[in-house]
Amino acid sequence: MQTNPIAHKIADIERAIRVFESLTERSMADLGTIYTADARFVDPFNAVRSIDAIVQVFQHMYAALNKPRFVVTGSLAQGDQCFLLWEFQFRLRSFRKTVDQCIAGTSHLRFDAEGRITQHHDYWDAAHGLYQQMPLLGGLMRWLRRRINS
Repeated sequence: MQTNPIAHKIADIERAIRVFESLTERSMADLGTIYTADARFVDPFNAVRSIDAIVQVFQHMYAALNKPRFVVTGSLAQGDQCFLLWEFQFRLRSFRKTVDQCIAGTSHLRFDAEGRITQHHDYWDAAHGLYQQMPLLGGLMRWLRRRINS
């Protein structure tokens, strides 16, 4: 019996989405089920290679932010790669108040023949999505944006 390669790839993408959307501090081991041991991960703050290094990136995210979670809003696949559209939701403590945040982004994923991620590159605007929300740096970023747009 021959398997349908397209159905196989869709199942791999859906499995990755489930892991990302259900990720918690306690479920970090699930990352090992969707990445290869030597996978590469890149985002505006990190460029690492290995599942252990990727897990550390996600562990740091949970240590630095309150209630972080990913919501995948769309996907597009072609061959051994796909793009995921997502929203990253979290809470940021700013002096005496807690502020809910949402950053929109996309992930470019490449899969191996077994359906595991070999390359993961996240694209999102760190200046708009994160820096502008920080007390001192945010004021500077908003001022710079106004100057550029005027």
